[in-house]
Formats: sequence, structure tokens, C-alpha cells
Amino acid sequence: MKISYNWLKEYVNVSLPAVEVGRILTDCGLEVEAIEEYESVKGGLKGIVIGHVLSAQRHPNADKLTCCKVDVGEGNVLDIVCGAPNVAAGQRVPVATIGAVIYHGDESFAIKAGKLRGEPSNGMICAEDELGLGDSHDGIMILDENAIVGSAAADYFGIELDTLLEVAITPNRADATSHIGVARDLVAAINNREKQHGKVILSLPSVDQFRVDNNSLPITVKIENAEACARYTGITINGLHVKESPAWLQDRLKSIGLRPINNIVDITNYVLMETGQPLHAFDAAHVTGNQVIVKKMPAGTKFVTLDNVERSLSADDLMICSVAEPMCIAGVFGGAKSGVSDSTTSVFLESAYFDGTHVRKTSKLHGLKTDASFRFERGADPNITVYALKRAAMLMKEIAGGTISSEIVDVYPVPVENFEVEVSYNRINTLIGQHIDKDTVKDILTSLAIEILSESEDGLQLSVPPFKVDVTREADVVEEILRIYGYNNIDLGDSLHSSLSYSRKPDPEKLQQKLADYLSNNGFNEILTNSLTSSAYYEKSEVFSFDECVKILNPLSSELGVMRQTLLFSGLESISYNLNRRMPDLKFYEFGNVYNYVPAQAVSNDVTKKYTEHKKLAIYVTGNQQGESWYMPSGKTDYHFLKSLVFATLRKTGNSVNKMVASSIDNLVFAEGEAFSINNKPLLSIGKLNSSILKQFDIKQEVFYAELDWSTLLREIKPDSVKFSDISRYPEVRRDLALLLDKSVKFSEIEALANRNGKGILRAVNLFDVYEGEKIEAGKKSYAVSFTMQDDQKTLTDNDIEKLMKRLTEVFEKELGAVIRR
Repeated sequence: MKISYNWLKEYVNVSLPAVEVGRILTDCGLEVEAIEEYESVKGGLKGIVIGHVLSAQRHPNADKLTCCKVDVGEGNVLDIVCGAPNVAAGQRVPVATIGAVIYHGDESFAIKAGKLRGEPSNGMICAEDELGLGDSHDGIMILDENAIVGSAAADYFGIELDTLLEVAITPNRADATSHIGVARDLVAAINNREKQHGKVILSLPSVDQFRVDNNSLPITVKIENAEACARYTGITINGLHVKESPAWLQDRLKSIGLRPINNIVDITNYVLMETGQPLHAFDAAHVTGNQVIVKKMPAGTKFVTLDNVERSLSADDLMICSVAEPMCIAGVFGGAKSGVSDSTTSVFLESAYFDGTHVRKTSKLHGLKTDASFRFERGADPNITVYALKRAAMLMKEIAGGTISSEIVDVYPVPVENFEVEVSYNRINTLIGQHIDKDTVKDILTSLAIEILSESEDGLQLSVPPFKVDVTREADVVEEILRIYGYNNIDLGDSLHSSLSYSRKPDPEKLQQKLADYLSNNGFNEILTNSLTSSAYYEKSEVFSFDECVKILNPLSSELGVMRQTLLFSGLESISYNLNRRMPDLKFYEFGNVYNYVPAQAVSNDVTKKYTEHKKLAIYVTGNQQGESWYMPSGKTDYHFLKSLVFATLRKTGNSVNKMVASSIDNLVFAEGEAFSINNKPLLSIGKLNSSILKQFDIKQEVFYAELDWSTLLREIKPDSVKFSDISRYPEVRRDLALLLDKSVKFSEIEALANRNGKGILRAVNLFDVYEGEKIEAGKKSYAVSFTMQDDQKTLTDNDIEKLMKRLTEVFEKELGAVIRR
């Protein structure tokens, strides 16, 4: 938010450099991000002076040029060739001297000495558009004959030179969204922390002279929704003359980036930026029935706003209405019909306190971000509505010539009470970490408009005004004290206090980084996709339930209507995008959260149980395993390629791979694949994606996909402890078996049986060949399996080996129905 230093000084008797003011504000929590100079006329008319035309003679070589001698003060007489038709001797004129810069839109040029058609010219007599004072270029500006020759044109025209402070307003500082709010903090900081600058006083514009002139235009107010509008005040002003605002008012608004419109609208904007209270002026002629009604309209009601856009209202939009029709979206934007125009002669002036939640929802729904909604969303001051109304009414009467034509209407059904907070001195010192004098504490609180109700030896009972929306607890009060006292004034002691904290093992962030590094080192690219996705994916899905989607109330578009239940669809969007750009060989992974809504009938009334959020790791491969090369075949990606890589990744987490139990996968996401669980909890799904899903994304090549439940993995894994042992002095022995099996038998079953029966000497089981074909009967397959054996205590004998192999053969025949091929 831009703060004008000249404007700020109207409320604080401060004369410090703007840079010093910026430092003080930053130290008390209002960070000044930038300081810049402002000139009401670009360039500030530097180098432009008041000149006196001593003579004006026709140019000897050009009929339309005039050779002038111009006195610019202090005995300096300049020869200037002028092309304006209205130049004449005796005139007082603005003169751009050598070196002055003339601005014209975004372009500029410097005045130089030269010759025009052979005659010397050492300056330029200016028209109003050349100075940025108007649009006319019909001739030079002719000034009052009493203008002082040689004086600066900036002084003559009253050019405003100002310094702007760009203040970052955090969402909790609703009290600082105005010049008076910033001034309050500045006064508190200087008087309590920067005392070397002398005592300063906060002076607010007086409204003591406010008077009602007559009661010729009374308008009543009715609030039908007190939850959305806790207070509504209004007044009518008659006999107004809508016209351009005076220069001082225009300069104030321009300096902070607001465009002047007319005197009535400019006054409402001025008071808004002064006090932080949004105002709105209605053309009283359009307040039919002489009644203002604050209510909600039926959903679908059409309303044309000030920007001439027709909008469809929702049932939750609070509207300011006349008896006949809506006139304004409360706290957000006015209507085209009831706004102030050049023909307006009377207005109904509104100053209200609207609920921030209602305003935020309406602003978001219609995509309208205004200065008014910015303040209401953060929390306005319910107690300033009447003051701001009087202030604006008095300015309108002064500037637009109107009369106040009704009593102030103030509808305030349930007044907003101050926050009562009890704070102890001991707690203040404990939280701040330093003893602060009691008188200092009380001075800071009163300078921030916090009332001390009572005091005891131990602490204070405080009444906090509602404009400090974030000061409701003892800790909040301590924060207020500390920011004014000064964070930099807290001494660093000689001792360091710390506490032991439990660190979760394994560390989720470190483990994620470890796996991400491994995948990236193996040629994978990490992707990061939006948690919001298209509802169409779930409406059409036979796997995921649309009823379990977490739906967005006000989606930006239909493509971002729900939160994702799976990482699959967003990953396939990325694959499709790359395939369409001739990148067929892809390896992606993504860590991301998925979201589910559990229908109300399935859970208790606890709202937190209706929504779930889980973290997943998704891995995708498609195309070739690596790019084309003369020394290595490309090799297509397949299920086993992905599975081996996923298992290698999981081994980085510890011994979780050994504890996983495989089962057949049973959902329409995969055409074929496996599911793995650990301790009866689903952990991993891996396989080839179904072509029906790929078709939705126009993907014509095979895609292999793995999805790991990260939350389950973190709960179940126990990192391996590193163990060292000597290399065995005794040799390994290998034996192979060829097993004829049913196609339904998995290698994992063979491996599990072998490990269970080969304890002691069996070291490894490996599948090295698979055969399915005409030479074996239908429904069968042949596995060639190797078994590696070793005893750490002795060299295995033939008897030991044959004994184990016989036992394994019998188990495979009995448990799996295997036929041993001799």
C-alpha cells in the first residue's frame, strides 16, 4: 500500500527524513519495501522559470516564427525563437531554460542552445501540454501579469513534490490500511522508542462542526441480514455540483496511484485512504421508495456493476437495494445505474460495517478485488462509520456546495464489543525475554488506543478496540508491546536456552530426498502437477468415485473443479504433453498429496474425519529404456523394468522389500500388474496401464505405472542397521531346477517356500529363464530357477546339497503341484 509522506504529516507533527520514517515503521512491523519520489507533474517543472517577453519580432527567414527576447530574472535575457501564434511583448510566460527536460507521454527531450532558421534560440516558451499541465497546444501559456519574473514555475503552479512509502500490509494488520492507521503506529514508535526525535502528537481531522442543514431528503435503512451487516449508517446531501475535484484532492489521490473521477467519488476515496473506512455514494434519485434495504437476492439475479458487466448473483451475495432493485454489491462494487454521474444533484452516502467472510466469498466469486473489499476482508472498524460519514459529508459540502439534508441514520442492532484481555507483567517479560518497565508497557498500550480498565500489582485488564482484529489474547498484546518497544532493543544474554525435541525417524524429508536423488540419477525427471484437476476424470471413471472427490466451491474453471484422488491423471497429462512434442521415451516420478471426501453417512459428525489427505509416490515409464546408441540396444520399457527399479528404490528405505506380500491386482486402472502390502496394509500397485485410460489422453503407446503409499511406507519401515561380517572362507554352491508349473503360480511363491525350507545354508533364489510354448501343455509354464547355497562353518558336501535339493523338490511338488523336469 502506498503512503504519501506529505499526507501522513497532516496527522503527525513529524519532520524526519522519509528514509528515517521508513526505518521506524519497518522496525514496528510495517515493512517499508520501497521509497520513491512523486511529482504531481512529471519532472516537477525543474528548469522551468517565469519569463517576461521584452520584445517579439517576426523571424526574418520564416513567416510563422517569432524572435523573442525574454527576461528570465537576475538580468538574464534570452534569445528564443517561438512558433506560437499568440506570443507578444509584455507577456509573463513559462520558459524552459537550457538543460530543462520536457516530457511528452513516455518520451522526453532536453532543451539545448541552437539556431532556428539562422537565428539563435536559447530556451523554449511552453504551451500547457508541453509542461504536463493540460492538453491544449493552441499556443503558449500566458500567465498572470503579477507573476514574479525568474521564479520557479513549480512554485507558481503549486507543483506537489512528495515521497511515497510502499508499505507491506500483512493480512493481520487491518488497522494499518490507512494513513491514520500508519500515523498511529508512527506516533507510538517515536514517543516510546525513538524519543531522541522529540514528542509527536496524532491529530485527527475534526468533525465537531458537522451540522444537519435540513431534513428535506430523509432515506430510511432496513437490515435484513445482521450477520452479514452488523452496522449501517447513512446520510443524504442535496444540491451538489458534480465536477472535477480541486487540484489538492486530485494530487493526493494521484500520488498513491488512484485516478480522480469527480469530486464526489474522489471524496469517498480520499476518506477511505485517510481513515480505512470504505464509503459509497448513491445517486439519491435512484433510491426508489426512499429506503435502503440490506439483504440477499435470489440466486441467478442479474446485476450490472459499475464496469458495465452483467453479473449473475449467488444466494450468498449481500446486496444494497432500494425498494425496487439492487443498487450495489455490499462492500465490493457499486452498480452502474445508481452510481454518481455528471447529472447527479443529491446523494445518499453509505458508511457500513460488513462481515469479512461474506465480502471475501463474494469478491472471489465475481473476481472483483477493490480497495473496499481489501479492507472489509481483513476487518474494518465498526466504531468509525459515523466519524468517516461526517468527515466525507463535510468535505462534500465544502467542495461540491451541497447541504446535509437528513439526520444520520445509524442502524446497529448488536454493537460490536471491545475485546477484554487480561495480561500479566510476568508473562510480558517471559515472552519477550527481557524486563520492561511497567510505565513503558502502559504508555505503549495507550498510544495504540488500547484502554487500561484496571491495574493490579501483577498485571492489567485491557479493553482492545475492534479495529485491532488480531489482538484478542494475552500473547497478541505482548506482540503489540514488543513491536513498539523494538525487537532491536532486546538484549542478547550470555546464556542460551534450548529444549530437546523428538525427531521423527526416519526423517520424511531426508528419505524423500534420498529416493528422489536415486530416481533422478537413474534417468528419471521429477514432475510437479496441480492438486486441482478436472472433475470429468472422476465423473467418467469406473475406478474412482466422483462422490468421494473434494469439490471446490468457486473453481476458477471446470478444469480445476476438484482435488485429485490420484496422481495418475495429472501424470498422464504430462506424458501426453511430451508425446505430442515428439518425446516418446519418458521416465517421470512425482511426490504429491491426494485427497478424498468420505460421505457424511459413513463417518461421525466430526468434520475432520470427512476429509482425508495422503502422500503418494508415482512413477511412470514409457517408450525405450534409454536413447538410441551405437554401443547399446535401446530396449523397450516393460513391467519387469519398472518393477526392478521400484524395488531397488524401496531398498533405499531399509528392509521393507523383504516384508512385502504380493497379490494379483484387481482394478480397471491396470491391464495387468501386482499389488503389494506390508503388515496387511496396501503399499504398492504396479503394472501396465489399461488402454481405456490411455485413450482419454490420446496416448497410443504402452505406459507402465507404479503408485506407492508414502504415508504407509513411513509408518511401516524400520531402517536396516548396518552389520559387518567376514567374507566366508567356504565356497558357494549352485544348483538349478526346471519346474513345470501352472501359469497362476508366481515366482514369489517359489522364493518364499525355498527360503522357509532352506534356512541355514540357502543364500539366494533366482529365476533365470521362463518358457511358455508348444512344447509344454496348455495352461503351463516352465521356470528355470537357481539356488545358491553356502555354509559359514564348513564346506558343503554332496550329501548336504542333495538333502536340501530333495527337500525343496518335495515341497514344490506338494505345495505348488510342480513337475520337476529332469
